[in-house]
Amino acid sequence: MARGLFITLEGVEGSGKTTHAAILAKSLREQGRAVTVTHEPGGTRAGEAIRAIFLDPSIALDVASELLLVLADRAQHVREKLKPAIASGEIVISDRYSDSTVAYQGYARGFDLKLLGELNRLATAGVMPDLTIVLDVPVETALARTRKRHQGGAFDRFESETAEFHRRVRAGFQAIAREEPARVIVIDSSRALDAVSADIRRAAEGLISRQCP
Repeated sequence: MARGLFITLEGVEGSGKTTHAAILAKSLREQGRAVTVTHEPGGTRAGEAIRAIFLDPSIALDVASELLLVLADRAQHVREKLKPAIASGEIVISDRYSDSTVAYQGYARGFDLKLLGELNRLATAGVMPDLTIVLDVPVETALARTRKRHQGGAFDRFESETAEFHRRVRAGFQAIAREEPARVIVIDSSRALDAVSADIRRAAEGLISRQCP
């Protein structure tokens, strides 16, 4: 049985990751591909319990505690869901993965990037995306989308952060893309939904044609 593929969607809050993960999965399934869609934090029973703490703004967390929570979630996610699905030949699409930790806890929170990289390697057990799509959007646009989505409801830990925090997150994703151009592509997600989804589909189909035609 051929090994599957692992695609991740990354970006700031409001960049459209969840929406575009669903659109891409639908397109690939219509082509007859076996697809698993998942997300971080969460994606497993243990992960959803961690997610509740991780995103709750009423629970104060030190940056190290925040980081270790998301790494525990990732370790469970990799071993329980990602590795089995990839091994069975599926295309796995994840809304966030290890690059989010680098962007949020590293570039935005200031955690040491070298140590963070070592911890990420432990949590991922060597499972890295074949393709990462960073959905890039100006912070002001992203925050406006987030406010509209919530319609006055409560924000989570990261949605309630300052615009400057989100600018650091965006800069972190852009830095990752510059450092790993063979794996990471950046797509402007400030455009119309159809234009963005078409670019994502082309990127995914290009990967598929190269690795599992």
